[in-house]
Amino acid sequence: MTTKKIISTSQAPAAIGPYSQANQFGNMLFTSGQIPLVPETMEIVEGGITEQSEQAMQNLMAVLKEAKASAETVIKTTCFLSDMNNFVAFNEVYGKYFPENAPARSCVEVARLPKDVLVELEAIAITA
Repeated sequence: MTTKKIISTSQAPAAIGPYSQANQFGNMLFTSGQIPLVPETMEIVEGGITEQSEQAMQNLMAVLKEAKASAETVIKTTCFLSDMNNFVAFNEVYGKYFPENAPARSCVEVARLPKDVLVELEAIAITA
């Protein structure tokens, strides 16, 4: 019988509430939302949407790596933006991580994100 496995890495920000960085069930991985916190300091990365998008993507990639997944094995992402006017800049960063065979994606504007960040990302992936 397959059991749930909690995924945790120091290469991504520690959970700031009662949740885990990701859960693996069989070869399916479900990540929690990654915001642009610098793992070593737990502070929001300095800069605007480009810098925040880059940090959030790096955090997501670190969680995927810990679970033996990667950008290539992501099948669905959900992206939350505090302002859809930031979509073009966000998409530029996002596209660097998924240059080919991009996953399915939803991208929505939300009223507010944790710590008032500009972006949050989550993913569903297949693990090795």
